[in-house]
Amino acid sequence: MAVVSLWGEELKLKAFLLAAGHGMRLRPLTNKIPKCLLPIRGVPMLQIWLETCSHFGIDEVLINIHAHAPAVHEFLLKHPHGRKVQVVEEKELLGSAGTLLKNREWIGPEDCFWVFYADVLNRVDFSAMLRMHQARRPAATIGAYHVPDPSRCGILDTIEDGTVVDFVEKPDRPRGNLAFSGLLLGTQTLLDAIPLKQPADLGFDVLPRLVGKMVAYPISTYLLDIGTMENYEIAQSTWPGLNGHKER
Repeated sequence: MAVVSLWGEELKLKAFLLAAGHGMRLRPLTNKIPKCLLPIRGVPMLQIWLETCSHFGIDEVLINIHAHAPAVHEFLLKHPHGRKVQVVEEKELLGSAGTLLKNREWIGPEDCFWVFYADVLNRVDFSAMLRMHQARRPAATIGAYHVPDPSRCGILDTIEDGTVVDFVEKPDRPRGNLAFSGLLLGTQTLLDAIPLKQPADLGFDVLPRLVGKMVAYPISTYLLDIGTMENYEIAQSTWPGLNGHKER
């Protein structure tokens, strides 16, 4: 599937797939296997992500790994999409933003790129999200969805046209429940906003700096953060599969 820009040219954006977390809340499952290889109805999440990227014409992926790195390398050697993946093993965790900055040369001068949190199970129409980004040309387009537990998330506030006018990571007193999904389109402006420290986090250190320069892409399709044992178990009974990424 080729993604075509507003100007009729074929786009092949690169994507960061952030997968270096320890998966502490999913123990004991993650004692011997990385979170990105945990199966959802028999299919590893990393395989789901690589098939998603292939479907949307994303043919270059950089995945950062930390815990159980040999298992990820072994999986990618066997997976048909493995040749499209550049693996970066982080001996010391750099944080979600630190990984982007450390590997900025991989992006090069390209105007925009994807950032995906590998533990976000979803059926988002990334072609539609890209079209919105191209039409608005913000510093970042961030996927946003409503959550029942906003104190655990990055919470944003928007005005009528979707411009993000406030962003607070894990607020003590949330002003709403519209949350950052862990899916975004970034730009060189976003990279410029990353502080020179390690680790650096998108939610705490970068997105609040871009208030007024970002737009929210509303997500109403299937999306589940596989960060807790409860959500992992929910996914086993609710995940509908990719099914050509048709909207539900």
